[in-house]
Amino acid sequence: MAAISAALTAELLPGDEVIAHPIVYGCTHSLLTNWYPRLGFRVARLDLNGIEALRAHVSDRTRILYFESPTNPTLELVDIAALRRFADEVNATRKPERRLLVYIDNTFATPFGQRPLEHGADVVLHSLTKNLGGFGTELGGAVICPKAMLPRLLLYRKDFGGILASKAAWAILVYGLPTLALRLKRQQYSALKVAGWLEQHALVGRVVYPGLDSFPQKELARRQLLDFDGDFAPGNMIYFELDPRRIEAEDFVDEIAANAYSITLAVSLGHTKTLIEMPASMTHSSYPQTEAASARAIRLSIGLESPGDIIRDLEAALKAVAKRRQAPRATARKGSRT
Repeated sequence: MAAISAALTAELLPGDEVIAHPIVYGCTHSLLTNWYPRLGFRVARLDLNGIEALRAHVSDRTRILYFESPTNPTLELVDIAALRRFADEVNATRKPERRLLVYIDNTFATPFGQRPLEHGADVVLHSLTKNLGGFGTELGGAVICPKAMLPRLLLYRKDFGGILASKAAWAILVYGLPTLALRLKRQQYSALKVAGWLEQHALVGRVVYPGLDSFPQKELARRQLLDFDGDFAPGNMIYFELDPRRIEAEDFVDEIAANAYSITLAVSLGHTKTLIEMPASMTHSSYPQTEAASARAIRLSIGLESPGDIIRDLEAALKAVAKRRQAPRATARKGSRT
């Protein structure tokens, strides 16, 4: 969040506008809704895949288009190249210091799976706490930006104190980055197996994973999510919903937390451990329930465990919760006969 707030705030003046995608990380949403209006910054929320709606809305005060791709937690993609073309169209009539800028939080994809500068982004943000750190031991953020932005960014970092500790930076550079490709290739292998298994399960209503044939933005995913070798890199994040008629998502997550061998209930992601959470009540609780992702939705960050172990934990939890839900009905039927 230090990286996100610095990259945004250092470029804005009172009265300037940020247009942000409707779904972003919960703390980013809070920054935009709770703090920016107090600082005199205007914030609009528009689907950044809707270029015509953007064209109708953008004014001389609009400075930044802000989004994640894939989004946290729904894994929706935003077409970076299309936004670049739109920004160039707007900037043709603007002074250089008032250019419309394209910002992306690339945390989910990482530089291994997506390099937004190649598609035309101006500023790229990363959480070092997640895949780039990789082991769940450090906190940090990174900003990749044009050299002209650097003086203001460093001044903001100094004055507001968002400075990464040298020991944290050392661990990320020595352990995290050198193992990034190795970890993600294994995690993607497991994620595809787990997502495919979930998609076939009778108690699961919907599964979103860029590696599945059912992914609604399949063509964009295979054009934009590519690793350094040009291979498809769908990532290690899975988003799914259970069938509410047959099983409660909260009961399922509680069962995982209490009894799973290889899955941990936690709000982070991108670690060596497989992590599970419910965004609506955890990472995205700053959203009103009517705006957040479904309250039944579950986010799964695949770690380095065997995909078989992960699937066995998921299957055991689904069976246990479904059995408990059916037990009262069976007792009631038995009582009615007596």
